[in-house]
Amino acid sequence: MLLVSDLRVDIEGAKSRLGKKNFKEIELIDKAISLDDERKASQTKRDALLAQRNEWSKKVGEFYKQGDKVGGDALKEQINTLKDAISAEEDHLNTVSQQLEEVLVHLPNMPHESVPAGHTAEDNEVVFTVKNVPELDDQALPHWELAKKYDLIDFESGAKISGAGFVLFKGKGAMLQRALINFFLDEAISAGYQEIVPPLLVNETSAFGTGSLPDKEGQMYYVTEDDLYLIPTAEVPITNIHRDEILEEKDLPIKFAGYTPCFRREAGSYGSHVRGLNRVHQFDKVEIVQVAHPERSYEVLDEMVKHVETLLKKLELPYRILRLCGGDMSFTSALTYDFEVYSAAQKRWLEVSSVSNFESFQTNRLKLRFKDENNNKHLCHTLNGSALALARIIACLLENNQTEDGIRIPEVLRSYMRCDLI
Repeated sequence: MLLVSDLRVDIEGAKSRLGKKNFKEIELIDKAISLDDERKASQTKRDALLAQRNEWSKKVGEFYKQGDKVGGDALKEQINTLKDAISAEEDHLNTVSQQLEEVLVHLPNMPHESVPAGHTAEDNEVVFTVKNVPELDDQALPHWELAKKYDLIDFESGAKISGAGFVLFKGKGAMLQRALINFFLDEAISAGYQEIVPPLLVNETSAFGTGSLPDKEGQMYYVTEDDLYLIPTAEVPITNIHRDEILEEKDLPIKFAGYTPCFRREAGSYGSHVRGLNRVHQFDKVEIVQVAHPERSYEVLDEMVKHVETLLKKLELPYRILRLCGGDMSFTSALTYDFEVYSAAQKRWLEVSSVSNFESFQTNRLKLRFKDENNNKHLCHTLNGSALALARIIACLLENNQTEDGIRIPEVLRSYMRCDLI
């Protein structure tokens, strides 16, 4: 959630930056400023009334000390009237404050100055592409056919058990899934991240804290009776670990990594581009999260991007890195890099990771701050990244490593798989 003080620094600049995200309700910025003005005026009036009440209360005591009961009783009557005025002003202040927060909740995060303009994924900026993209012959199979040929994934049973968009891994397929999870976690731990096993359901406060709520796109599964949400990513529970806390500056950055299943409704997603593992409702992912000092968060972002890049290099997968344009960024992000891996059989790029800096957008909602050496309190910055999302990684591993003899296992996974070929 944006701070009104940040909007006030450059109101027209804020409008221009949010316009880069193709945000259509730019007038909400003016509304936020107006409500903040009203809030400040109400608070000033309330404080003046409180000061007046305190002053009169002292005078009541002086009247009684001087034996002037009539004067004391009269002033007490005025204080009672003043109390009504204070109560009314506090009600008005609370109402205006709530209206202001409702407006701020609907404002997306302002994009970083480096974010390119654009409306769709076609406008994203490619910042790196590997030199050699594999080409397979016409006999190459897509991953859903390879999965059936080698008995790795049962799409039919997944749909029978749960419905479309759910899959069942088995045998070497399940083993490959587990191998990747362990590899990603081991790499994260080696990079200084603390492993976390978080809950898979979160309350409304947690979902709001990371910007997952309000859920405009209807991506989250909701458990009605218990008022809980299935997590769309481990980012949600992990980022909430230090909600409502004041950290010590010396403890930053804080680095967490967690493996979880992730649940997304993906409403309205149909067609050949979502076939097989390309888009599913449940998938496994290792997430890396950092709580960082605001002056160093973009250094941290670069570090996290390099971490994901190293994983893809070790998996021997052809990849490219994109800087997302304003129109393709999430509501909460200030700057996002996407990683895509080339699917040789499908001849298309598949997104496998997003690495984002949210600056103070989440921590303002989370009330997550740190205390500097002078005991001044500041909002932290939060960042996260997929390291990595497994469904599409498996799709690309199967397709890109198919041979006449079977599926070649990348060297880095062989100790986990205990074989070099499926």
